[in-house]
Amino acid sequence: MYISLVQMDSVIGDFERNGTKILGLAARAAAGWPAGPEGGLVVFPELALCGYPPMDLLDQDSFVEGSLAALRSLQKRLPPGIAVGVGYVDKNRRGSGRPLVNAYSFISGGRIVFTQEKTLLPTYDVFDEARYFEPAQSRQVFKFEGTKIGVAICEDMWWESPPSPGFKYAIDPVKELLDEGIDILLVPSASPFVAGKLATRLKLAAGSAKQGGIPVLYCNAVGANDSLVFDGRSFAIAPWGKPSAMCGWEEEILLVDTDRLAQGARIEVETGVQEIHRALVAGIRGYMEKCGFSKACLGLSGGIDSSLVAVLAAEAIGAENLTCITMPSRFSSDGSVNDSIELCRRAGIRLERLPIEAPFTAFLDLLSGPFAGREFDLAEENLQARIRGNILMAWSNKFGCLLLTTGNKSEIAAGYCTLYGDMCGAIAVIGDLYKTEVYALSRHLNALATARGESEPIPLAILEKVPSAELRFNQKDQDSLPEYELLDSVLRLYIEENQGYEQIVAKGFDPGLVEKVLRLTAGAEYKRRQAAPVIKVSRRAFGIGRRLPLARCSHEVPSSCR
Repeated sequence: MYISLVQMDSVIGDFERNGTKILGLAARAAAGWPAGPEGGLVVFPELALCGYPPMDLLDQDSFVEGSLAALRSLQKRLPPGIAVGVGYVDKNRRGSGRPLVNAYSFISGGRIVFTQEKTLLPTYDVFDEARYFEPAQSRQVFKFEGTKIGVAICEDMWWESPPSPGFKYAIDPVKELLDEGIDILLVPSASPFVAGKLATRLKLAAGSAKQGGIPVLYCNAVGANDSLVFDGRSFAIAPWGKPSAMCGWEEEILLVDTDRLAQGARIEVETGVQEIHRALVAGIRGYMEKCGFSKACLGLSGGIDSSLVAVLAAEAIGAENLTCITMPSRFSSDGSVNDSIELCRRAGIRLERLPIEAPFTAFLDLLSGPFAGREFDLAEENLQARIRGNILMAWSNKFGCLLLTTGNKSEIAAGYCTLYGDMCGAIAVIGDLYKTEVYALSRHLNALATARGESEPIPLAILEKVPSAELRFNQKDQDSLPEYELLDSVLRLYIEENQGYEQIVAKGFDPGLVEKVLRLTAGAEYKRRQAAPVIKVSRRAFGIGRRLPLARCSHEVPSSCR
């Protein structure tokens, strides 16, 4: 049997666009079948018709009605002779429970010939599906052309990989389908990218394939919505548990002949810094396109963070569509300005130089009376950051370009950033990368350029300079923060692993260091609540994936409530 996996980039709520795209891709997929455009299946991702995640749009009747109207339109307009599987939002018609269901239906000959609702509704990390959907009451088998097909919608495949230790779903949908004797397992999915997650998907699919002696075909969404990046990488797993074919990161159609799956196929899988690079570029591009922006701007300090964001943005949208703005002050070193100039020269990026000495002096004069007799401190430092933030926002408003923020996860965690200053912007490109990861990705981009015979995009001087906000003379980041290697190690345990003070100290870290890091992180929660959305690449990104109260006792920090 021919099955085409169509990894598609949907726009949330754009039913007309999504429906038209499904029509075109379905026709293309069927036309590519060697036996002719009949008798096969075309499989689209979970909720492809409405986009994922729709969140509280699901509370609006018009959104649900739009989803159903688009489905009925597809019934009338899809090519005859093929069966097309599509995910959408449907009403719960059982009379009790949540008002909606996450549904997946096959359309053939103008009729809905099979429907399966999603059973396992994730409510961890960025997911909140139990807020809206009622779980399926049963798992059905789709009988098509003499073949028994099971449909496990995204999380329905994850029974063996629970979201937290000790947690177990009450139902194993894949086992139930295997018990029914299915010949093929289809997994339509909208699974957001997390570094290393592909390996888990492959492992779970391989286990099901070997257990049932059947092919497992996984069709994932692609593109980016807000903080989430969907990496595609749809794949076919042969009955013996090995990958037979895999897509890349773009919209793509993967043709699978389930009777002739390749043996010993070599599948290239990007890992670590490689896939993070791809995810961040996709995140910038997708966010900008879906928000209606073609141009971007950012503040370029000559430091490693803003330099990395500039290089990634230039790759995502083209250097000609990016403007970098350097805003030196009395505390800026010549090297910072010159390094910014050199980076933009290498990448072909437009650079504007707008010194802030005049507005900074004006503010100091204005405040000289109230501030008389007080030392230069954080107030004057943050004034500079906020002047720069105003300039960047003015540039964004005047020229209709999206402002990218450049803070990293280490600084955002510790609150080493200024509200309404360097935190201004619409998307935090590297807000889910620790400082040590920023350096690793920067070196990776330079190595890629060297391998292509090109000049390194990030000058060595930027990579080697001591990090500094340059808001006072001789300032260094480590005046306020621990060394980044130590800081990042503690933050990973605290944020990614949910470990507290005693657990982290037990791993050999200095108690004073751990207490300082946890205090800084707890105290900066109010800043993060007001921060730009972060492009998520880790298991635990700031934003919708980590929700903490602002006014609280930070029980994880010793003596914080006294």
